[in-house]
Amino acid sequence: MKTSHIYPGAYTLNAYITINGCSDAIEFYKKAFGAIEKGRLLMPDGKIGHAEIEIEGSMLMMTDENIDWGNKGPLAIGGNPMSFGLYVKDADAVIQRAIDAGATPVVPVDDMFYGDRVGHVMDPFGYKWMIATHKEDMSYEEMQSRFDKMLTAQ
Repeated sequence: MKTSHIYPGAYTLNAYITINGCSDAIEFYKKAFGAIEKGRLLMPDGKIGHAEIEIEGSMLMMTDENIDWGNKGPLAIGGNPMSFGLYVKDADAVIQRAIDAGATPVVPVDDMFYGDRVGHVMDPFGYKWMIATHKEDMSYEEMQSRFDKMLTAQ
């Protein structure tokens, strides 16, 4: 069997995040999103040098902050411009589970013009998660029409 050019369990494009408290984050993601820990590599000081979890069939790679290597998490740099988009079967239930696990609500769950039911939470480690359930397929033309209606109604 030939070895693939893509790491097992990964896709061609994958998220790799830095977290202050990576071990705690893994436990949070297990409670909030049903993550499955695939493995971790420890540094001599016990911090995580590399870890992998799976959420809804997708891999998320992560590491502890290591200032000497230039790895800083969002709390260390005072914010984060990116969000995770996570599709689940029941956005309402997963948002509530995330809040119960310690996430902060950002945007309440609601039906969106583009056919998804969506809500946003901020995890305790500085990452924003858009949790969605897809409900309706449509063309970009239909999305644009609905988007235009939404903008003119404001």
